[in-house]
Amino acid sequence: MEQKFCEAWSVARKTAEELGIRFRPLDEDVLKAAHRMLSGHRESDGFTQLLGKGRLDLSLEALAVKKQFTGLFTDEEANNALTRLLEAGYGF
Repeated sequence: MEQKFCEAWSVARKTAEELGIRFRPLDEDVLKAAHRMLSGHRESDGFTQLLGKGRLDLSLEALAVKKQFTGLFTDEEANNALTRLLEAGYGF
């Protein structure tokens, strides 16, 4: 499941970059970076830019709440992701 998440996030980031969205490089373990970003009090890198392009489906938050990946995250991380998405008006 961890490998599939890492692959899905890589594809999402690459697609977002093709739309002109810039991300900081992930210099650490991918899942560790995801945990760090989701446990913080602000959106992941690119979230606002993805929102502006109507592509929150490519965000870390959208991946984290997908049923196939929820087991990788704590309840707090998943709730943070869900809250950010709902506050941004993301349609599930």
